[in-house]
Amino acid sequence: MARTIIESQTKTAIIGFDEPFCVIGERINPTGRKVLNAELELGDFSRVEADAIAQAAAGATVLDINSGAVFSNRMAEDPRYADNNFVEPALMKQLVEAVQNVCDLPLCIDSSVPGALQKGLEAAQGRPLLNSVTGEEERLEMILPLAAKYNVPVVAISNDDTGISEDPDVRFAVARKIVERAADHGIPTRDIVVDPLVMPIGAMGTAGLQVFALIRRLREELGVNTTCGASNISFGLPNRHGINNAFLPMAITAGMTSAIMNPVALPVSSTRIAEKRAEADAAGIILPEGMDDEAFCRMFGLGFTRPHPGKEMEAIRAANFLTNNDEGGAAWITFNKAAASPGGDNGTRGRRSGGRRRRR
Repeated sequence: MARTIIESQTKTAIIGFDEPFCVIGERINPTGRKVLNAELELGDFSRVEADAIAQAAAGATVLDINSGAVFSNRMAEDPRYADNNFVEPALMKQLVEAVQNVCDLPLCIDSSVPGALQKGLEAAQGRPLLNSVTGEEERLEMILPLAAKYNVPVVAISNDDTGISEDPDVRFAVARKIVERAADHGIPTRDIVVDPLVMPIGAMGTAGLQVFALIRRLREELGVNTTCGASNISFGLPNRHGINNAFLPMAITAGMTSAIMNPVALPVSSTRIAEKRAEADAAGIILPEGMDDEAFCRMFGLGFTRPHPGKEMEAIRAANFLTNNDEGGAAWITFNKAAASPGGDNGTRGRRSGGRRRRR
């Protein structure tokens, strides 16, 4: 069975069928995050550092770093900033260095810009995961030599020059093509992590059944590890966490070995807490004197006042236990005795500089 090795300077993450499910934290990504994008344009990486620490504390085993920012204000001063090929390489290097200063988890270097992937690989300590290559001829010729040069595993997305097919047989054929072309570059099957492309269940009622069958084929016929954007399955629907919580264990039992996802339940806003306190006061509810916001949130089922492992992490840990990838349930018991808290030792550290770990 394939075992995909991803390393930082001090830690190793293994994606494999007989390993605990690998959670690749997705939050270091400015796409769709206006505040983060604006901060990055100003050279402020404090939110990136906080996101790295929170995801590690929540149980992520790898951190995805995406450099897809749009620097609209800088474009007005310098037209080069309208070109992602100019923006992303420098930004990727800064992002990787910022994360490595506060966190020891292995990294996933994520960009559609080859120059950004190159800069990320140069800055990353250890053996990162490269995200990504597709079946498009241009991408195959650009990305596979890069993965071979740095001896790193690569995410293979199952679309090609014809686009994304709704037919799972076509997506399987694209995955096979990528595996075969990677072999031509000396990249072994164990270093290919296929993303079979999860379709939204709201748009296609058979999306779940399709992807489960496709994951099994990828495991049994190609012997590759797999990943996906876990939240794609619930896109556009209410109670997305409920759907995600069901999808992930089902995908795991079908053979899915990793997912790019948010492991963190974000804290309750101070505005929401104030509103709920006002509602309680109006209803005549007398609260214990001096009750802090954390206790108040727990009493009224609001959540937590600081980042906390999300419900999806609970489902994944339960699935690890049920598939015997948590021997004796030790990780499940520990997780439920005390939730991980930001600032702990789950791959985080104080700022430091250090040498590069020799690549294998």
